[in-house]
Amino acid sequence: MKGKNITLFVLLAIGFLACQSGGNVIEEKVVIDTLTINRHLSVLASDDFMGRKPFTEGEEKTIHYLESELKGMGLKPGNGNSYFQEVPLVEITGEQSPTMEVTGQGKSMSFKSNEDVVIYTERVEQEVSVKDSELVYAGFGIVAPEYGWNDYEGLDVKGKTVVVLVNDPGFGSGDSTLFKGDQMTYYGRWTYKYEEAARQGAAGVLIVHETVPAGYPWLVVQSSWTGAKLNLDDANPPYKCAVQGWITRNTAVELFKTAGIKDYSGMAKTKGFKPVAMGLKASMGVKNKVKRDMSRNVVAMVEGSKRPDEYIIYSAHWDHLGVGEPVDGDSIYNGAHDNASGSVGLLTIAETFAKMEPKPERSVVFLFVTAEEQGLLGSAYYAQNPLFPANQSVANINIDGLPAYGEMKDLTITGYGQSELDNYAKTEADKQGRYVIPDPDPAKGYFFRSDHFNFAKIGIPALYASGSYESKEKGVEFIEKKTQEYLAIRYHQQADNYLPEEWDLKGIAQDAALLFNVGKRLANETYFPKWNEGSEFKAKRDEDMSLKKK
Repeated sequence: MKGKNITLFVLLAIGFLACQSGGNVIEEKVVIDTLTINRHLSVLASDDFMGRKPFTEGEEKTIHYLESELKGMGLKPGNGNSYFQEVPLVEITGEQSPTMEVTGQGKSMSFKSNEDVVIYTERVEQEVSVKDSELVYAGFGIVAPEYGWNDYEGLDVKGKTVVVLVNDPGFGSGDSTLFKGDQMTYYGRWTYKYEEAARQGAAGVLIVHETVPAGYPWLVVQSSWTGAKLNLDDANPPYKCAVQGWITRNTAVELFKTAGIKDYSGMAKTKGFKPVAMGLKASMGVKNKVKRDMSRNVVAMVEGSKRPDEYIIYSAHWDHLGVGEPVDGDSIYNGAHDNASGSVGLLTIAETFAKMEPKPERSVVFLFVTAEEQGLLGSAYYAQNPLFPANQSVANINIDGLPAYGEMKDLTITGYGQSELDNYAKTEADKQGRYVIPDPDPAKGYFFRSDHFNFAKIGIPALYASGSYESKEKGVEFIEKKTQEYLAIRYHQQADNYLPEEWDLKGIAQDAALLFNVGKRLANETYFPKWNEGSEFKAKRDEDMSLKKK
């Protein structure tokens, strides 16, 4: 709480036998001070940092603040002599056509931009449009051979615009064997749907938004997919659909009704679904302002004392959404929870490692990535251009949003069951008197929505965990209420502010201490944690480790 010097003391077990290492973990008292957490939060989530958007003054202030703090802790630069990894990005500021015009079936319809439809483009062009593009209903827009599923089977969509549903067929089906039931697969993510539509050669793709299967309200679409958008500046970019976007449920209902399609959701969940030509044509476009620039990941490290060429990589994204249109007089997306809290947690962990004696046996890397809010771009660039070899990277520990309302009884692991890192987290949770649970809302696909996902894609076992279900003092219902309030009015909104009079920073300290201890154990053993059988990331890791020098 504000004005109180609350410290969290975590006493590590004496003589605890490190997994597979044969060595003992040295007794170490970890002190994480909530005054330090408050100091960092008050800076990073302040109006002065202008919402920490890449390519703005907010980026410059943020990355240099992080550099200064890490340097002051005595951490080494993580990229040669530099604390920065340059990330080439292209900024596309799109102005949507005022309406999406749809004709056919004897009707002409007009849908308002931002209100009924949100469209943008990732093509680096001055103007992009589709005119009289045939609308085709492609169900969930999924091609998944392992599930025997192909929504595009027998369909040529070149020049056409596909309309697809959010999430995947398992959601709400009541069938746990259909995909993964209510647990979202990557096929349910909007990123996948755009990628697959592009692979199919479509001119446009429109996702039908619904709050529950998407995991966020229409307001988030409006704030996240309008204005300036960033992408990696690829010299040889893959094919992108001319227009990508979202339509509201009400817009979709009107389109399907006009097309004579009944029970559009139910039919898409039926195995053997065939795409349906809607008998409608759509016209819409975007005018772009294009800007190329460098953003930066911030990276520092503590060099290992015995095995410096083996790395534990902590990550957190420093960026948020910048400045937008005022709401109740507030135009700044401060991103206090998302992700000033995670960046601050990582700073405290870095400081704790910097003070450790003796030093960790493996190197520990602290990576603050850019442009997560633009599509995990900073971590994607790192994964494509790693500063440390993937097969020498022991694990990734990612931090994205730490609890703001005091100590928690749970430790929720997003992607529980994927890797042996679950066991490490459980051991440390037990020491704090906490229990471990999988994500209780797997339908929202959080495993694919933060930076650990890009480490997983290149085979590095990744842990993404925090207290998020049950308050130690106030229980489950209190946290549920706060979570719903956050999703409704704060997530990706100007209202995500640091409120020292409301926030109880002991939860951030508690999680930071736990994640430090996980990393410390990894840093002082010789074992490389593995993906579990059945994980889609295991094959890549096995391949990379087979090439590892003996």
